[in-house]
Amino acid sequence: MTDFDTLDRADPLGSFRDAFDLPPGIIYLDGNSLGPLPKATRARLADVIDREWGRDLIGSWTRNGWMELPLRVGGKIGRLIGAAPDSTLAGDSTSVNLFKALATALALRPERRVILTEPGNFPTDRYIAEGLAALLGRGHRLREAEAEDLPAALDDQVAVLLLTHVDYRSGRMLDMARLTAAAHAAGALAIWDLSHSAGAVPLAIAADGADFAVGCGYKFLNGGPGAPGYLSIAPRHQDAPAPLAGWMGHADPFAFAPAYRPGAGIARAGVGTPAILGLAALEVGVDLALAADMAAVREKSLRMSGLFLQHAAARLPGFAIATPADPAVRASQVCLRHPRAAAIMQQLAARGIIGDFRPPDVLRFGITPLTLRYAELGEVLAALAEAA
Repeated sequence: MTDFDTLDRADPLGSFRDAFDLPPGIIYLDGNSLGPLPKATRARLADVIDREWGRDLIGSWTRNGWMELPLRVGGKIGRLIGAAPDSTLAGDSTSVNLFKALATALALRPERRVILTEPGNFPTDRYIAEGLAALLGRGHRLREAEAEDLPAALDDQVAVLLLTHVDYRSGRMLDMARLTAAAHAAGALAIWDLSHSAGAVPLAIAADGADFAVGCGYKFLNGGPGAPGYLSIAPRHQDAPAPLAGWMGHADPFAFAPAYRPGAGIARAGVGTPAILGLAALEVGVDLALAADMAAVREKSLRMSGLFLQHAAARLPGFAIATPADPAVRASQVCLRHPRAAAIMQQLAARGIIGDFRPPDVLRFGITPLTLRYAELGEVLAALAEAA
């Protein structure tokens, strides 16, 4: 039997737990849906509210750097996801940013009409693609292919390959470099949703050739409920016309000129007034993610998920494992299947073990290396054995 306590004592990331405000008596395995509260967020938001907003009022747009927040926080997220410098902007939601990325990509491939994705792609991403296709009214359509069949499905009709890097129901991770290269070889562009990746697995979107990337700030980045998302655009595409020409994307927003003149580089992806409270909270979470050694985060994540899968296979005969055994394609969550999944997750919650249920039969457990202890995994496995 694994000595989980020994692993905790040797954990190089163990001290990060103290940076988060987790309720006593709770084992939290849902950080892949909503990250826990960083302790420093309270003080940061109090300062924004009391001093920057309360005292400095509108002067804070310049005095306290509010205008620079989308670029500053975006730049930090860009470092975390391996984007090119000055190519990532924080703000808006993942869905709005995906709309911007997809509209731009389709305009860059005007002779093509197919958006290629996989059947299990995150539903919101599919909704945005289908809605945009209907809005454009030019015959664009969504085409599906299973992950292993995507390269063969990339023909001369495909404008965009639209994929989520990590499957939200299984934790399976796609090969970004390989699939992006296949898209480019077919003359298509690649858009990646990193919502279940950023802050949990090492990313190198510039090296992997991604054209666009989007993601949210409230999962592994610990930015809080409804935290702003982000949009990353490869420098080679940043001169493309902005599909949403908002005043914050203007070259001189406070000139209030009647005609739109796009800003330089990634700044033109801005739309409306930045959500200052949300961005301030998100920056705290991103700073914590940057302070951790991502190689150590990945090592702990794989060790934890590997132990979970190993013990589940040996001790939980009534459960089917939905997460890949291969660490090369396993992200930072473990998913089990059981006919009574919803009821079992409710039983766990009654014992203070917070995970996730996804219809029809998936129990989903987020592996968050900055906050989760090995000993807690042992408690979860024991509770699952009793609940089945």
